Amino acid sequence: MRYMGLDFGDKTVGVALSDERGLIAQPYETIERERANKLRRTYARIEEIIVSEGVTEIVLGFPKNMNNTEGERVKLTEEFKENLERRTRLPIHLVDERLTTVAADRVLSDMDVAKKDRKTYIDKVAAALILETFLGTLSNSANSED
Repeated sequence: MRYMGLDFGDKTVGVALSDERGLIAQPYETIERERANKLRRTYARIEEIIVSEGVTEIVLGFPKNMNNTEGERVKLTEEFKENLERRTRLPIHLVDERLTTVAADRVLSDMDVAKKDRKTYIDKVAAALILETFLGTLSNSANSED
């Protein structure tokens, strides 16, 4: 199983991939676009990565508000998910992404990445954290079945 983690934002999509055994999440790339509603090239790039890297399932960050309510960003993410499912025909898992960008910024800070350079990495690191959360859930489920 090879998983792809996605952090869907207004003008970027952070991408992370698991190793081929589905155990470790690593940042892969950030897909950028000029406007929020221009997604054709974004979908095409995701499809290219799926084919070239042998992705079998997708994990998408689900942006609930801190008080657990669903705002406008959730609606846009659900639309993105539906379109991606239709295009790729792969299973897509939603994972709570609250505070992943904050955590990603902390990781980059701990790695001594200059504040001005963090924008380059933050979305794909956030995607890796989303994917890592999902992989951890899978691992915990497998361990509890033993």
